[in-house]
Amino acid sequence: MPNEGEAVTETLSGRHVEIAWPDLGITVSAELDGRNAVLADALWESLPYRSLQGHALVAGHDLYHVAPIPSLLHLHAPHRFDRREAPDGTVFCSALQHVGIKYGTLTEPMPASPVGQVRPEDMPGLIEAGHAVWDSVHATKKPVLVEVRKAGTRGGHSIPCLTAADPDADSLIRDVYAETERIWLSEPPELADLHRGWTPSGAGSFGTALPTLLFVNGETRPLGHAAYGGLVRGVVEGMSMDSLRRMARLLVGVPAEFLGYCGLEKLWAFTQRLLSCVDHLDRDDFLAVVSQMALYVNCLGGWNLHLFPWDTGGHVRQHRPAEVGRRS
Repeated sequence: MPNEGEAVTETLSGRHVEIAWPDLGITVSAELDGRNAVLADALWESLPYRSLQGHALVAGHDLYHVAPIPSLLHLHAPHRFDRREAPDGTVFCSALQHVGIKYGTLTEPMPASPVGQVRPEDMPGLIEAGHAVWDSVHATKKPVLVEVRKAGTRGGHSIPCLTAADPDADSLIRDVYAETERIWLSEPPELADLHRGWTPSGAGSFGTALPTLLFVNGETRPLGHAAYGGLVRGVVEGMSMDSLRRMARLLVGVPAEFLGYCGLEKLWAFTQRLLSCVDHLDRDDFLAVVSQMALYVNCLGGWNLHLFPWDTGGHVRQHRPAEVGRRS
């Protein structure tokens, strides 16, 4: 097995993908390799698709987007290492339902699952895209879309619609899919309104808006990543249905109700429908419903991160430990 961060030459039949940002006029190519073949297969089979391009806000020089690949939530990755040690240009798939690309220094010690590498000659374009996306997320708020496709093929876009045998579950899945499709590439109207300070419920003490935005962001991300992602992994890993039903009630109801109060009324309505039918779902139907919900909530989370006014605290700047010592 190669050392951490070492380039891997084993490829998956020379499979190349193109990652393009049409609004920026930038396209880079990456070759999928064999370090985590099952993840690379899932990515390859999902192509082509488009998504809202995001940028790391805490970790450093990292581009990531929500990928319409439900299986990323649970697929096993045998080859993982600290992404800080990865070569620039490494492409990762994440159990947070993200596809990411490192393009410079990272500070967060997160184990990550590599699936490929951007070719060296495309690194200047990748770095340029990284800086442009940072400006989009942190300052201008003009969305940048990314398209991932098989090299040499036409682009396109689709997200999966799962199915269930139970009629209530299947109806919910179709409605969640339709809403996810509607907001996948366009900002959700309820989030856009919230970020303009419009809250029908009056959420926000003494007429403030920023605390509500902060709490919405803080609830949405773990609801998708930890709650729904955790339920998906619980099904796949064999947790009993009684435990899964109980965990669903414990994990998703309270945050979804709060988010509904803050303006995400569709999310709360979908959650109520899920909780009303969860007792008579079998394992397959439960997996389908929570997987479809995870994709929807993670899509909301991506838009939340884009819309949030991150430059509000621009007057508070980072200080290195040595600087703190000098000031004390």
